[in-house]
Amino acid sequence: MSRAQELLDAQSSRLKALDPQLPDRYLLPSGEPVMARIPGGEAVAGLMAHARNEPGSQQSLWQAADTFELFPVIGDHPRAGMDALLHAWRAALTQRGTPSTDSSCVVVWPSRDVQATRALLDHGFVPLSVLAVRPPSPGSAPPNTKRSGTVKIRRAGPADLDAIVELTLAELDYAALVGASTRRPNARRLKRTATGVRLHAGDPVWLAELDGQPVAVAECGWFDTDRHQGGHRLRPGKWAYVNCVSVREEARGTGIGGELMALAHDEFARAGVLGSFLYYNPPNPLSSVFWPRQGYRPLWTMWEVRPATALH
Repeated sequence: MSRAQELLDAQSSRLKALDPQLPDRYLLPSGEPVMARIPGGEAVAGLMAHARNEPGSQQSLWQAADTFELFPVIGDHPRAGMDALLHAWRAALTQRGTPSTDSSCVVVWPSRDVQATRALLDHGFVPLSVLAVRPPSPGSAPPNTKRSGTVKIRRAGPADLDAIVELTLAELDYAALVGASTRRPNARRLKRTATGVRLHAGDPVWLAELDGQPVAVAECGWFDTDRHQGGHRLRPGKWAYVNCVSVREEARGTGIGGELMALAHDEFARAGVLGSFLYYNPPNPLSSVFWPRQGYRPLWTMWEVRPATALH
């Protein structure tokens, strides 16, 4: 057995013991190797992948134009291994001439591995997003104590496209203030295209109207780990995902968001999924409170440094 395989096996076993909701294996993509040694001489390794997100792409709304991602293989040395590897990665990025604007370094790592967390913080990373999961149980709507007017929640259809785009753009603008999202010049067109595809496909999307006016949306869908990129971070099978929940500012705090998600979670449970997942920003003062109340907890944390040259 190679040293790299030994490190990978030890890492997978350690991470699974930390969090049983993690998949059994830590899968690696193709990429450039990064090598380092911890104090004492033991080797650790990683792979570096570079993605160029063109201005017209959906990814450009939540990622930098040049994204450099590291996939660590550090065995059972979470803090010393991550620290040594990040030093080596910084040297490798310097040699290749990393862009100093609209760029980022990214490490996606299990949220409960707090020893590695310390090393990431020491190198300037911030937790801009988490992948959070929830078990497949029915929802529970909060009591309505702060709202006047009549609320109607219904499945959205293609005729609701304009209203949903406005709501999702409002969410993007707020998220851009507190997280990794960016309001690009073509954001409206990108949102309109993606939302139109989702509505015409019949994905589970719900619209809440207060006295006949659209005030909130829950854009959801289905996710099979065998068919979608990123499925390696979840246990294999069928999941539900929450792509976007947006509530107009004047309707926040009235329970409408909770009612939307109670309805969504009921449908997820009936569908027999393994669970549901979503991404939210820990620095976001709304989502960091709302999503834990809905039963979601972090599984993976997306650590970022922007620009990439700020990695130290």
